[in-house]
Amino acid sequence: MPSLRARLAESVALPVLGENRLWTAEAIRARIAAQAAAPAVIDAPRWLGRRTRHTVAGRAGWPVHELTPKGPPAQAAGGGPVIGVTVLYLHGGGYVNEMLPWHWYLLARLAQAVPARFVIPMYPVAPRGLAADVVPAVTDLLAELVTEARADEAGAAGTARIVLMGDSAGGGLALAAAQVARDRGAPQPDRIVLISPWLDVTMTDPDQPALAAKDRILGISGLAEAGRCWAGALGPADPLASPLRGDLTGLAPLTVLCGTHDVLLPDSRRLAARAAAAGLEIDYHEAPGLPHGYPLFPIPEARAARTILTATLRGPPRIR
Repeated sequence: MPSLRARLAESVALPVLGENRLWTAEAIRARIAAQAAAPAVIDAPRWLGRRTRHTVAGRAGWPVHELTPKGPPAQAAGGGPVIGVTVLYLHGGGYVNEMLPWHWYLLARLAQAVPARFVIPMYPVAPRGLAADVVPAVTDLLAELVTEARADEAGAAGTARIVLMGDSAGGGLALAAAQVARDRGAPQPDRIVLISPWLDVTMTDPDQPALAAKDRILGISGLAEAGRCWAGALGPADPLASPLRGDLTGLAPLTVLCGTHDVLLPDSRRLAARAAAAGLEIDYHEAPGLPHGYPLFPIPEARAARTILTATLRGPPRIR
């Protein structure tokens, strides 16, 4: 059973905030119009520098933030250094919202727990950025990071890892970028980590209407509208916008976290089934009674999710 805090968040806080009212088709059209008229300029919260080392620079034509832990390097139980990892993190927001405070909160927590480098691109959201342009650009950035990791391996064999990670829409973007990397013949990351991923923007799964009654955050009509805008001329069924409709063979091992009170739950379940059929390694975690994006929330279950994420990031390199 979900914790009391999780139940209160779902039954009281989220309805008061009106989160799912923000995910109607009308609200999304208004949001997209506002984005076109006045593109957002996103800075990291000021408190971030108190918890982590934070820098920002231009990369891939976008502002790209980097977070690393403060203090001396952490030590493994055996006394040696913990395996180093670079995490390319792609934020959620339905492809129409910029990065939000709870994304930074999750990353700050992870950066304090794992001696990792977090690379966070502020990719353009719709209508300024569309799948046809953003997915290949993210794939380019992933390739750069893999090249850097391999250069590190030359000096410290086997210590450099790359994890591709995203939540919600960022999870869909991550999976699409991994597919493009495979199609290019480029190396895969060591692991792909997806939190409540949005993998099919058509929103046509027959199980979604029943789940919508339990979801206090998202709405089907708003997601479908956002997906159409993100897909642009490609159409929502194109694998660049809906990577669940693409080929999964040859991808890196997967870790997936999702809750059962999430209208996007069918995406995760279908991914798990198709990944297993394709022979992929998948570490699948489904949390009963929890909402979309629950690992980002201030609830006890989020701490448990961060434990899973921390262990995943500390994992050994994949044999290439």
